[in-house]
Amino acid sequence: MATLLEKLKEEQLLSQEDIISIEAESRSEGKREEEVILDEDMVSEEDLFRVKSELLGMPIKDDVDAKDISQDVIKVIPENSAKYYKMVPLGKKGDTIEVGMVFPDDLKAKEALNFLAYRYKFSYETFLITPSSFARAIKQYQSFQEQVGSVLEEIETEGLEEEETKEEEEDETTKEFRKLAEEAPIIRMVGVIIKQAVEGGASDIHIEPEKDKLKVRFRVAGSLYSSLFLPLKVHQAIVARVKILSNLRIDERRLPQDGRFSAKVQGKNIDFRVATLPTTQGEKVVIRVLDPEKGMMTFEDLGLSGRNLEFVNSALSKSHGLTLVTGPTGSGKTTTLYSVLGVLNNEEVNIVTLEDPVEYFMEGINQSQVQPAINYTFANGLRQILRQDPDIIMVGEIRDEETAELAIHAALTGHIVLATLHTNTATGAVPRLIDMGIKPFLIPPSLNSVIAQRLVKKLCPSCREEMEPAPEIRKIIEEELRESPFELNEEIKIYKAKGCIKCGEEGFTGRIGIFEVFNVDSSIRSSVAEDQSRSKIEELARKAGMITLRQDGIHKALQGLTTIEEVLKVTGAE
Repeated sequence: MATLLEKLKEEQLLSQEDIISIEAESRSEGKREEEVILDEDMVSEEDLFRVKSELLGMPIKDDVDAKDISQDVIKVIPENSAKYYKMVPLGKKGDTIEVGMVFPDDLKAKEALNFLAYRYKFSYETFLITPSSFARAIKQYQSFQEQVGSVLEEIETEGLEEEETKEEEEDETTKEFRKLAEEAPIIRMVGVIIKQAVEGGASDIHIEPEKDKLKVRFRVAGSLYSSLFLPLKVHQAIVARVKILSNLRIDERRLPQDGRFSAKVQGKNIDFRVATLPTTQGEKVVIRVLDPEKGMMTFEDLGLSGRNLEFVNSALSKSHGLTLVTGPTGSGKTTTLYSVLGVLNNEEVNIVTLEDPVEYFMEGINQSQVQPAINYTFANGLRQILRQDPDIIMVGEIRDEETAELAIHAALTGHIVLATLHTNTATGAVPRLIDMGIKPFLIPPSLNSVIAQRLVKKLCPSCREEMEPAPEIRKIIEEELRESPFELNEEIKIYKAKGCIKCGEEGFTGRIGIFEVFNVDSSIRSSVAEDQSRSKIEELARKAGMITLRQDGIHKALQGLTTIEEVLKVTGAE
């Protein structure tokens, strides 16, 4: 296939001497060949991009007008990305965004566009545009930038970036921050950040000051991605705006603060949990996005199925007892507890929760948030809950001996108790409770089940590719499933991520849980009462049909729900 320079030579727009000169300057100056040609005025922009359009087989858009580009369309590509990769959204046809690119053959620009499409859930069609068209289109970002500029000018005028030392100056500064935070541009900036996070499926927003800029990152499917860079001068005004929304103190910048607020995004009421943290560069803000629809998932949506689901349903059908959910931070324990509450919630029972903090508000459930600052701890709160005539109690986390004792006592006296506990495996919950000071003979009669879990990336069903496992992977699969309830076929097939437009070329769409459910039935209770060693409990659980985390993960990998690599990574493979 001919190169651009060869094609231009064929059309007698460049000579061989011109090509040698262009290639030399491109190497020495680090410029693209097109940029050298236009800088030296060797070929007209019209001819250059006409030839490039024919070479790439891509239609060219030469009638770009910034006035025709709506704000709803322009927001799908952040301005910094648009300028860096020379690409800009031009319009929308149906559900497809038309994107103009000056350099559509640039691999990094393609990757950036694919990532943005995945993040903000849009499909796109690309067109070639000239630098002149791009310059016209990029002006559509300027109305917003002009508003931001006025805010920066105010900040500079008032000298708000200087350190304040006097009480009177602090009071005045606080007033100025509040004033700035309530200005339309800042309100709009914060609103756009929040909306982008929700539309992109982010679980968290990180607003982080750096030496020369303000960075905004979104956590999507467990990983953080930089989404937006803003001038550092708007940092304090943005933080102040978030604090106002969350009813936090604007003048307190030395201590961490926690708050929350709600907003309507895409027609849904979304809750946001806010945490501020003083850093050497200024206050960092993390906003947890709490979408009730994502919080209220069915067991099947979580990834609970087969024998694991049977064990969970069996435990929840009992009139009393303790059910624990274990796993590391960020493994989805709270989401599982809310799913359990959704199953148990009805008019006939009184459900009371004690959480830190309350993440999702559930109709028909009495939710209470601990406040250690006023000594309203899990232990003290649990004592009060037991006086509220509860049928079902949910404790956000068992952290100490006192809370553990109260939870065990409640389970033994006719209550259903749900709680989380930090252990790596389901069977590890028993020795963990003993380590916390619980008398061993109290655990078997009070404990119904323990659910251990991890989250793995979920393969995109539209583009996943079937493959045969390598010999060492096949050996792991055979060894793990040989001792499990799962049947193992002679022909073992696994899947790998590929990437398509539906998943933004990532190969994955969200996450799914892998589970290990320790069902404490009557046969296990008597044995555990005699021997509480970790190895003995593990042996008893496996004999009773417990599926391990890795076995469940491998089974899901064979079904094409995730990859073997994901499973081995989260279950501790070397």
